[in-house]
Amino acid sequence: MTTLQDVAARAGCSAATVCRVLNEQGQVSAAMVRKVRKAVTELGYEMTPERGGVRRRPAIGVLIPSINNPVFAASLANIQNRMLVAGYGVLIAQSNYDPSREADAVAMLTAERPRGLILTVCNPKSSPALRGDLPPTVMLHNAPTDRYSSTVRLDNVAAGRMLTSHILEHGHRRILFVTGEFRASDRARQRFEGYRAAMQDHGLEALDPLEISFIDDYDQLDLSMLIERHKPTAMIASNDLIALGVMGAVRRQGLSVPGDVSVAGFDGISIGTLVNPVLTTVTIPNASMGSAAASMLLDITMNGAAGRDLFVDYALRPGGTVRQI
Repeated sequence: MTTLQDVAARAGCSAATVCRVLNEQGQVSAAMVRKVRKAVTELGYEMTPERGGVRRRPAIGVLIPSINNPVFAASLANIQNRMLVAGYGVLIAQSNYDPSREADAVAMLTAERPRGLILTVCNPKSSPALRGDLPPTVMLHNAPTDRYSSTVRLDNVAAGRMLTSHILEHGHRRILFVTGEFRASDRARQRFEGYRAAMQDHGLEALDPLEISFIDDYDQLDLSMLIERHKPTAMIASNDLIALGVMGAVRRQGLSVPGDVSVAGFDGISIGTLVNPVLTTVTIPNASMGSAAASMLLDITMNGAAGRDLFVDYALRPGGTVRQI
């Protein structure tokens, strides 16, 4: 059985220092805290009351916009799997795409004294959750800030530009962008910026985006007025769930997809492959992004690694919801 002295020897400190670190009491340098926690994890040591401590299982906190979105559910599942292997628990909070709820959610997580945080916020530039001092933090799906430079994300502007160019190459010229509220997602705004840039590249007018709630029932989406006003031949949605809602709304107007209106989305969630025709989308490695964020956070907390800005690959899945004009 691993003893306190074994941990102290591995970390190069006294048993008393190990106790202070595990009980989170007293003054210990950040470097030594990392050494002790790394030794504890490697040796599988558990400090119980009988051993003179009250150590709880180490944990990290995770904030996501919504557990119901398959994108964040996939990321979260892999975060939990990676942390389980490392001997960590995972505390979960969600903001429901509401910037005003983020600060309270992060405060709830930090009250449990996590070793670190993985956060997806509505907008890292303005989020109240990022104004205070936080434990080691990795931003997932967000861009870095001056204070929080560790991120796992994709280039949403380039992805939006690629998808729009694909639709333009099929002869479409009146393309409408349907999106969740920009205040609730910097990713949605960046994808719209990519759409607008591609339209401008072709000398075409970028229509004003239609912003809707991320948490409404998309099966009730009504696009009749916009379809009548703009007569789009194609619509791009800022994520696949909205794209599926757009397809339903188009069909309720007595129109067909893609015969009358082409539709495309983002994220590459599996349900998009189950509809007929298969949804044209940009696939994103959501599950592996969660693993990467978890590994990055462990590297920072255990090894004192420097933060880095990690971009992941994305790809076009043509599907069958975009037709050639």
